[in-house]
Amino acid sequence: MAISVPPPASAFAKSGAPATPLLQVDNLAVEFTLPQGSLRAVNGLSFSVGAGETLGIVGESGCGKSVTALALLRLVPSPGRIAAGRVLLDGRDLGTLSEAQMRQVRGNRIAMVFQEPMTSLNPVLTIGRQIAETLVRHQGLSRPAARRRAVELLDLVRIGEPQRRLLQYPHELSGGMRQRVVIAMALSCSPKLLVADEPTTALDVSIQAQILDLLGELKRATGMGMILITHDLGVVATTCERVMVMYAGMKVEEAPAASLFRQPLHPYTRALMRAVPRLARRQDGEAKPRRLDEIPGMVPSLSAIAGGCRFADRCRHAAAPCRTGEQIVREIAPNHFVACWQAERIGAGGHG
Repeated sequence: MAISVPPPASAFAKSGAPATPLLQVDNLAVEFTLPQGSLRAVNGLSFSVGAGETLGIVGESGCGKSVTALALLRLVPSPGRIAAGRVLLDGRDLGTLSEAQMRQVRGNRIAMVFQEPMTSLNPVLTIGRQIAETLVRHQGLSRPAARRRAVELLDLVRIGEPQRRLLQYPHELSGGMRQRVVIAMALSCSPKLLVADEPTTALDVSIQAQILDLLGELKRATGMGMILITHDLGVVATTCERVMVMYAGMKVEEAPAASLFRQPLHPYTRALMRAVPRLARRQDGEAKPRRLDEIPGMVPSLSAIAGGCRFADRCRHAAAPCRTGEQIVREIAPNHFVACWQAERIGAGGHG
């Protein structure tokens, strides 16, 4: 598919980033302690999200996207832990909060839409009870008031016959409807930041478009910030103001969406874009399939990472300094950050 990029939102058109971010992540590191030692699934990650802004996070499976999302809510499962860094929400350091205080932040201030709704919803509880439980616990509503609010939320996410849906169980709903229920639960307490981790996984194209349109409308209506984690660069191009590309637990490129798709500067970002399915045009104007480019090799094991650039073994541009020098994120162009020693040369050479 061809990737088209919308103009940047007016709030970010001048600087590419909000002046006072809603979320500020500084030097985040997440470690998992295993018998073979401590492995860093996320290392030195810094980024921000503004109110009303959507930040897209992309990368192959195993690059640390979902672990980053869990770290924002302090939900990293054992044996993992946040080893370093700060997560500031409205200037408040979430790492300094007690677990009781953090439970008040989750849902009320920051919420998450998980990848698979069937694992996010309790199969033995009705939809109505699950939504109402969130409202009772976080908003202090009575059961009748929570039920009325649940009906409003299902209507908000465009689920028909909301009164009847409240009495149904997750297995009685389609995949698209279950995802809408999860979104309704995430929005039930009007969070300021929504983290959507692959919210359209396993949905067909038409339902995917409906879910993304719904998230966009809700974001514009409420002014919340959003982090969208996805593998789909087409989705990122049409829904996000900024994009952060992750590889092997680190940020390798970050830029406004228009800049990133116009001139990607990291070899990994360029390789991802070459792998997007497209139809080539014959001389007679008819579309024909084009052979997909693939990225050779695999994301390195966290236990095998040494010095230098983590993408060097798969990179067509790698030189000697790439394998030994520290990977440093540099601002190559205004608001365009890249962790690559060859970025200037790659940018000067066009899209090859």
